[in-house]
Amino acid sequence: MPQPRYKRVVLKLSGEALAGEAGTGIDQEVLQSIAEQVKEVRAQGVEVVLVVGGGNLWRGVAGSARGMDRATADYMGMLATVINALALQDALEKQGVDTRVQSAIEMREIAEPYIRRRAIRHLEKGRVVIFAAGTGNPYFSTDTAAALRAAEIEAEVILMAKKVDGVYDMDPVGNPEARRYQDLAYMELINKGLGVMDATAASLCMDNKIPIIVFNLNERGNILRAVRGESVGTYVGPQPAAGTEKETLSTAPR
Repeated sequence: MPQPRYKRVVLKLSGEALAGEAGTGIDQEVLQSIAEQVKEVRAQGVEVVLVVGGGNLWRGVAGSARGMDRATADYMGMLATVINALALQDALEKQGVDTRVQSAIEMREIAEPYIRRRAIRHLEKGRVVIFAAGTGNPYFSTDTAAALRAAEIEAEVILMAKKVDGVYDMDPVGNPEARRYQDLAYMELINKGLGVMDATAASLCMDNKIPIIVFNLNERGNILRAVRGESVGTYVGPQPAAGTEKETLSTAPR
């Protein structure tokens, strides 16, 4: 059996990924699938951190666009990520995976406060740690939170779980000519505005030399494949892009 390439990983999940086909709310089948896959990764001796968004419940940017105070809207989004984190914790513990939720906004009754050294200690003890509430600050995305926490805990890679199977030069939905990148350099990702993560998050990864693997969450087993270093999705790192490969509509998100 192939050995894991990475020993400590950050798995970034969008809130929309938890909604499944419904597009909003939390899909229990999706939660169970994620929990089972994370359990498989943990069984390989890999230390796993989850960072989850809240877009399935609330998006701060959308609230701001409707006239709400941006900071207030963003704080509401942070609370949405806590709801998703607790749902993930429940699903993981039903699989027998010891899990801790740490929140950047203090709420001791339901989650630990984020403490870097405690988070690392949990990982060393074999627990999965879920970081919730983003960075605890408005105007910062959960992608930025994932990059920041990855740097703080010295993670070796960020696994960006998406509904598409990598990074494309245009939206693959409805564009049969869209090309999927196999490899990208950080600066290409930023300069081309490819939408994988915001510029702040990408810059943090570049400054700290944290590679990013963008892959399709809906394909069972992709998390473990990415951890093993198999060719899955798009790899973003310091090296120049190795090229692209043409994709068809059949690889668009289902």
